[in-house]
Amino acid sequence: MKTGEIANLLGGKLTGDSEVEIDLVAAFDNAAPREITFLEKKVDHGQTRASCVLVGEDFDGQLPCLIRLKNPKLAFAKIAAVLQPPKKNIAGVHPTAVLAKDAFLEKDVFIGAFVCIGENTQIGDRTQIRAGAKIGDSVRVGMDCVIHANVSIEDGATIGNGVILHPGVVIGADGFGYVRDGAAGYVKFPQIGAITIEDDVEIGANTCIDRGALGETRIGEGTKIDNMVQIAHNVQIGKRVIIASQTGISGSTVIEDDCVIGGQVGFGDHARVLSGAIIGSQAGILPGKIVRPGVWWGTPVQPLDEYKRQNAHLKGIARLKDEVKALRQEITALKEPGK
Repeated sequence: MKTGEIANLLGGKLTGDSEVEIDLVAAFDNAAPREITFLEKKVDHGQTRASCVLVGEDFDGQLPCLIRLKNPKLAFAKIAAVLQPPKKNIAGVHPTAVLAKDAFLEKDVFIGAFVCIGENTQIGDRTQIRAGAKIGDSVRVGMDCVIHANVSIEDGATIGNGVILHPGVVIGADGFGYVRDGAAGYVKFPQIGAITIEDDVEIGANTCIDRGALGETRIGEGTKIDNMVQIAHNVQIGKRVIIASQTGISGSTVIEDDCVIGGQVGFGDHARVLSGAIIGSQAGILPGKIVRPGVWWGTPVQPLDEYKRQNAHLKGIARLKDEVKALRQEITALKEPGK
């Protein structure tokens, strides 16, 4: 694309030659000619060989060709999707794939090597099912999805449009539910509920999302989940939620819209996170806890300002210990005869 075309597409203001050809996107420091990059902050930016740079509206530096925008990083992501779109295989079914007789494929579907699709399952238009993926019975997969290698989608799951499941994702496995039967051990509680993944959800590699026990597990539209996250049965996650790697969410927890969950956060069962809350990495949320909007950290989780105060007190313990020791020595000296 030419720089003038890019500026029009992104709604930005071009300064420089509108006829410069752009082939690829790249990072600022290692970009080459015919590549486009971005500067997120108004700082001393150094040098770049890129043919065009996306910058903020208040940028006042000198570059041969630039496009001013409100959010250059967002604009960069959008133009990257145009210049370097994700790989897409040509529609067709690999001869090693195994499809049930009543599995139904809509238009322009790609089915890779060793894929297995069960009975009464429907795959939407232009969806890509990559090598080794297994899709169970009575599953509904929407349009324009990408199901990567070795993904497992269990019976009865519903997957919306534009969903991306990275390698090793498991959707709809049994939840971890047992009832104690005295000395006899544990009896498995029924895990026969539903699981729904709404539109435009992306789920990272080796993440597991369990089906409902008797109810439903649901992941809301536009939510993005990192690698190696565990989401238990009956969890309800709202729209546009971000969940970072190694987080574990216990059963029947509710996370409302537009929340941000850091890495390695642990949730007890039946917790609730209200819309707009931000939870920092390695926080611990006790069972039944309600987390209100704001920034939270620590175990048990608490407002960030309180966490900082307590952390400062902990760091001051060594100094306090030395002061107490010195005071004891002074008191002991004062008690000595003749002092």
